[in-house]
Amino acid sequence: MKNTRCILAAIIMVLLLSACASTAPEKTSTEPKSADTPAYTESEGTDTPAYTEPEPEYENDYVQDTATMGERNALKKAQDYLDFTAFSYTGLIDQLEFEGYTYQEALYGVDNCGADWNEQAAKKAAQYLEFMAFSRQGLIEQLEYEGFTHEQAVYGVTQNGY
Repeated sequence: MKNTRCILAAIIMVLLLSACASTAPEKTSTEPKSADTPAYTESEGTDTPAYTEPEPEYENDYVQDTATMGERNALKKAQDYLDFTAFSYTGLIDQLEFEGYTYQEALYGVDNCGADWNEQAAKKAAQYLEFMAFSRQGLIEQLEYEGFTHEQAVYGVTQNGY
């Protein structure tokens, strides 16, 4: 019985050691495996791999270091919305609040999303003109209703040929 336990323990140890050895990180790769995977390289003179930080997806990703989870999520949601459609500054804050983010979280997301609000006004004007006809003044008023400033609305309308 004692021999059986020793043999069983030895088999378990061999299996554990072989499993650990097969999961060791690869040290020879110098290129990332994908855009989301950081690169590991050999450090000069050591066997320790050097870590290369991946490039941020968005220009303002560095601000996330001190943000709360709610703020980080609001920022990501703001960026997702802007990838889908155009928003004014206040319109995007309102949309994030509607989604359940606090005003502070929404404000953080919108302030750090990297949007050019003039360009957002131009995109929104183009979206409106794609589906219906507007006079110059009517389109400016519609953009202002959406939350764009007068200057942003005029810029957006001008960029679309008015």
